[in-house]
Amino acid sequence: MTSIKAPFFEIGPKSYLYGDDILALAQAADAASEKYDVDIIFTCPVVDIRRVKEATKRIHVYAPHMDPICPGRALADILPESLVAAGAEGVMLNHVEKPLSFEVLAQTIRRAEEVGLSTIVCADSLAEASKIAALKPDIIVAEPSELIGTGVSVGPEYVEAATKSVKDVDPAILVLTAAGISNGTDVYNTIIAGADATGSSSGVAKAADRAAMVDEMIAAVRRGWNERHN
Repeated sequence: MTSIKAPFFEIGPKSYLYGDDILALAQAADAASEKYDVDIIFTCPVVDIRRVKEATKRIHVYAPHMDPICPGRALADILPESLVAAGAEGVMLNHVEKPLSFEVLAQTIRRAEEVGLSTIVCADSLAEASKIAALKPDIIVAEPSELIGTGVSVGPEYVEAATKSVKDVDPAILVLTAAGISNGTDVYNTIIAGADATGSSSGVAKAADRAAMVDEMIAAVRRGWNERHN
C-alpha cells in the first residue's frame, strides 16, 4: 500500500539527464513538494537511486523498472531486493518504452509486493488500464502512447474516462493521467478535470530552467486541486 496521497505528481527524467543534473532536479522537486504540500514521485535512474534518496527528504524515489527475479543468477537484471536496499520506495512498470507482457507484469507486481515496493503501472489505452487494475497496483498511469513527448496533452474527456475505467474495477487505485504535459497550464487542466495526479518527463527535463518548471507545475497541481475541492 502506497503512502502517497492525491494530489500528486510524477517526474521521470528518463535518460534525458544524468549525473549531477539528476540530483539537482531531485532537489528542486523536493523543495517544490514541501513548498506546495504535494507528494512527488521521482522516477530515478537506477544508478542514482541511493544518491538521490540520501540527498532529499520528501520526494518518493521510484525505480524506472525491475525484473521479477529472486536473488541468485541473472546478470544485468534488476533485482527487487537491490532497489529496496538502495532506498527505492516503489517501481514504475510497463512504460511504453519498457513494455511487459501481461503475464510478466503480474509476476513483477507480485514480486514488488513481496519486498515492500509500491507499484505505478503504465497503460496506453482505457482497455489496458481496466485490465491492469485487476492486478491491484497502487497507481495506474493512463497515458496514450502516441502523445508521449509531443507537448500535446490529453483532454478532460480522456481524464474522466481513464479515471472511470480504473475506479470501476478498484476504487482504491490512484490514477495519474498524463502524456504531453509541458507546462503549468497543462497540469492545471488535467487536475481540474478530475485526475488524482499528472506528471511530466521531457516537459521538465528539456525546460530551459528545470527548477522553475518544476515549481510552476507543482504550484498548478495545488491550485487545480484546491479549486476542485472548494
